[in-house]
Amino acid sequence: MAKVVVLGAGVSGHTCASFLKKKLGKKHEVVVVTPNSYYQWIPSNIWVGVGQMSIDEVRFQLKKVYDRWGIVYKQAKALEIHPEGDAGTERGYVTIEYTDEEHAGTRENVEYDYLVNATGPKLNFEATEGLGPDKNSYSVCTYSHAAHAWEHLQENIKKMQAGEKQRFLIGTGHAMATCQGAAFEYILNIAHEISKRGLSKMAQITWISNEYEVGDFGMGGAFIKRGGYITPTKVFTESILAEYGINWIRRAGIYKVEEGKAYYETLDGEEHVQEFDFAMLIPSFSGVGMTAFDREGNDITGVLFAPNKFMKVDADYAQKPFEEWSADDWPSTYQNPTYDNIYAVGIAFAPPHPISKPMTSPNGRQIFPTPPRTGMPSGVMGKITALNIAERIHGATEHRHRASMSRMGAACIVSGGFGSFDGLGASMTVFPVVPDWDKYPEWGRDMKYSVGEAGLAGHWLKVLLHYLFFHKAKGYPFWWLIPE
Repeated sequence: MAKVVVLGAGVSGHTCASFLKKKLGKKHEVVVVTPNSYYQWIPSNIWVGVGQMSIDEVRFQLKKVYDRWGIVYKQAKALEIHPEGDAGTERGYVTIEYTDEEHAGTRENVEYDYLVNATGPKLNFEATEGLGPDKNSYSVCTYSHAAHAWEHLQENIKKMQAGEKQRFLIGTGHAMATCQGAAFEYILNIAHEISKRGLSKMAQITWISNEYEVGDFGMGGAFIKRGGYITPTKVFTESILAEYGINWIRRAGIYKVEEGKAYYETLDGEEHVQEFDFAMLIPSFSGVGMTAFDREGNDITGVLFAPNKFMKVDADYAQKPFEEWSADDWPSTYQNPTYDNIYAVGIAFAPPHPISKPMTSPNGRQIFPTPPRTGMPSGVMGKITALNIAERIHGATEHRHRASMSRMGAACIVSGGFGSFDGLGASMTVFPVVPDWDKYPEWGRDMKYSVGEAGLAGHWLKVLLHYLFFHKAKGYPFWWLIPE
């Protein structure tokens, strides 16, 4: 019997575990280790943050699903990886610490034959002074953060209704943060909710981002086909912001947040202060901070992990100029190069380099987005890793399934406001996620599959996908037929 341990139960980890169990059946053991008791559909946190969905509409308890599937569930956080075992065992193992009420603080060594790191990111609020829901800004990165943001957003709405103008600041809270898409959705939904209440004249809404141009979204921007014409995402995004009456600040690296004030530096080296009454600012991401040890107990964290604490995989990590970066640098199997029974998927893997061009201010501050690895690409990575591991257990010697972000497309539907008849969704696909200028020298991507449209139909599609992906995540009939 083989034993596969999956660390994390987000989109990537949950997808990986479900396909592993489907392919391996009862003959082999699948274990999921996660500090959380709930699965959450993160894209819908945006709607929790404006009061259109409750917390329980975007989450469900993991134990019930895993018990039904026959997956061993351990509510715990992973602390250490021992890929060579130790004096007492030759099998690799993970040291975990339980987080549930009954066993909180108890540690256990969980042996494995294969290990999948799908922990997702650490929300690195402390990288920006004063940032975060416990300090001077709000977040929508988790359902509890989003509910907290909505609780306080209602206070700002009441003030506007009482005739007091309010300033809203939404965007990236660190000079190298990613996940611009989530912040962009949130600012559009806030603007929509304010407009529905007839309060637009009472609100000053500002988008602030480390993007060189708005619409970069951490992937160097893109060109999309819209209405028969090739349009840069810069124009697509600016037009939507302008339609909603939203101002924007770009090329900005926030380095400190005080109550009602965000301090930032721009790429030209100027320092500014933006005042606000309500701010939702996305933090930077880092790996969760696991350590690793060899058989003798020597620290080998630097062998398994990059300095940003994300795990190394089959990517080309050679340092080279931006002009020499290649689509081939990106990983395709997510297998660790040192230990071939360890994989990392989703945000847990270390990208070889940014997708957007690195930019530095005259003062030495790097101001540009790091690569996004959420949503559809994360799910695909989880699935192909599960298939490859299952086939290795069944005797395969090579990986048949690959999913490089430079060979993979992604579809995204950006919510522009929740409403059955007045909602908006901007649908966009790009292929591939990482541009390949050698293969597509004119646009960097295949324009047959890089398209975008906005309208009410997009909103209904996003709502439909919310329920479809919950159906899939809960393992209801024919769940495997729903694409990632």
